[in-house]
Amino acid sequence: MADHLEASVTLPSDPASVSAARTFVANVLAEWGLPPETEVADTVRLIVSELATNAVQHTLGQSPTFTVDVTLDRDEQLRIGVTDSHPRFPKRLPAAVQQDNGRGMVIIRWLTAECGGKLTIRPTREGGKTVSIMLPWEAPVQPATAD
Repeated sequence: MADHLEASVTLPSDPASVSAARTFVANVLAEWGLPPETEVADTVRLIVSELATNAVQHTLGQSPTFTVDVTLDRDEQLRIGVTDSHPRFPKRLPAAVQQDNGRGMVIIRWLTAECGGKLTIRPTREGGKTVSIMLPWEAPVQPATAD
């Protein structure tokens, strides 16, 4: 596989785009060798769903689109970032807070840590932010074929 692979899609900040973001990432990862039926693929789909949902719900109409970037470096590290144009960073809720929503970042942090990865949030030059996860790449090695 190449030393560096990238894929990107920009979607409207609309609830229907959450599914589109999840499908986009799943298809890219399948092309790069991660079978869709694996536990890691399920985890990545859930993380992407949470990231995209945050980009749609918590930008308060100030980000008409969001972008999903997927990068694989040297078959070792997978990075998935979701960028929107809203300047407010996600807030970490205290564990004791009882509410029906607002747990997306908690879920993302936990799933990312469980996979041995890390979460970062950084501002963009344009005044928005990118929320990224980095995970070790563990795509199964394809069995050798007999000639």
